[in-house]
Amino acid sequence: MERHSKALKPLAKNIIIILLMVCTAVLITVSSVKNDQSFLRVMPLYVSLFIALLQSRVNRFASLLGSVNSIVYGIVYVHYGLYGSALSAFLFSCPIQMLTFIRWNKNKRGNSTLLRKLSWGKRGLLALGFCAALAAMCILLPRAGAKYVFLDSVSTLLGIVIYFLTMFAFVEYTVLMIVNGIIGIFLNAVMVNDSPEIWPFLIFSVYSWVCITFAFFEARRIYASQQIER
Repeated sequence: MERHSKALKPLAKNIIIILLMVCTAVLITVSSVKNDQSFLRVMPLYVSLFIALLQSRVNRFASLLGSVNSIVYGIVYVHYGLYGSALSAFLFSCPIQMLTFIRWNKNKRGNSTLLRKLSWGKRGLLALGFCAALAAMCILLPRAGAKYVFLDSVSTLLGIVIYFLTMFAFVEYTVLMIVNGIIGIFLNAVMVNDSPEIWPFLIFSVYSWVCITFAFFEARRIYASQQIER
């Protein structure tokens, strides 16, 4: 009975995420039509629905699909004046996610990879570097005419840190993804007032955050299991 109950938990989680994915796809479509949003601009969101599903399972193929999809995202960011996010998509997200897939594939464990943890010293250095880079971006981006500078800068830098932590399979990436997901929701909510066509992105960001939360617990389960095996 206990073994049967454990088998039902992953199944129940998958059913919940799939139902959320379908509902999100419907809401994205409805909001896009209502706000006359171009299909090309929301097309990467439909691909991201599957990427988020794979991320919730800490699946290495999420990085492969995300690498290709980030190019399309970069074009969308340019349209909305989020130049920091656009540069992140073209110069960091695409190549780093491809490298992440290659590295995870070399150290594969089932559909995932061998996970690690950062030392407290490395966490401190990472925090100092983040603050320095944030200060630089807040000075430079306004001169380029960027919008929503602070939120865009924080989200961009967190995204870069997350990419590197993910590439080297440090479980802390899931914690930062949760934080960045909240910032993404807030950023999209602020942008909706000026650009109603942002609604599909706001809807997706909520779905993505739910998947990220699932990934947080899944990564810790996988890490604990791997430590026992080692």
